[in-house]
Amino acid sequence: MSSASKPVKPLYSNVSPAVPSPCISTCRLNEDKVCIGCFRHVEDIRQWRSADDQRRRQICQEALSRRQQAGSA
Repeated sequence: MSSASKPVKPLYSNVSPAVPSPCISTCRLNEDKVCIGCFRHVEDIRQWRSADDQRRRQICQEALSRRQQAGSA
């Protein structure tokens, strides 16, 4: 077994006072793998727990764009 280990990945809380989760507890994915409640893509949902605040803001902005597109469709 090697003594070299992988660097520890920072684990952020699922709850951030700076960037609240967009989850509204309506958790179902559509055919594009986007949640019909918060409009996050499944990969964004997976990343949320380990994302820093900057990435969380980006995820929220992308979700807002999806929500707006869905509203105008």
